[in-house]
Formats: sequence, C-alpha cells, structure tokens
Amino acid sequence: MIITYEKSLKDFDFWSGAEDNATKLTSDELDQLDDMLSSSREEPWDETEINDFMRFEFETVCEWLGLDYDEVMARE
Repeated sequence: MIITYEKSLKDFDFWSGAEDNATKLTSDELDQLDDMLSSSREEPWDETEINDFMRFEFETVCEWLGLDYDEVMARE
C-alpha cells in the first residue's frame, strides 16, 4: 500500500544528521526550500529522499537558498 500526504518541511520529522541541519534553518528558509523541492521535479519526494538530501546535500540546500554554508553551520 502507498500512502501519500502533504506536509510542510517545518512539520517534517527529520532524523539523524538531517535533523541537525534542519535546525540551522529559519522557518522562512524552510518554507522557501519547501517550495523549491516541490517544483524541482514532477514526482513527489519521499521521506527518505528528503532526509537524505538534508543530511548529505546540505551544501546544495544552502546554495539553493542563497546562503553561505559555513555561516549556516555556525548558527546555534
């Protein structure tokens, strides 16, 4: 069975390193990223893809948002 639902990144349950990275972003930045992910491809992202992207491609996330990766990583 496949269940599909829509959920904001602000409400997404990140895990592991993705959770650490997500906490570095503001609510507005997560909203921006949410829009970018939604329009980045036709098929929806699944939970693992979102989590892996936030964990392993966080430099790309920062680039998409126009943020300096090192500055974001220095955020508390």
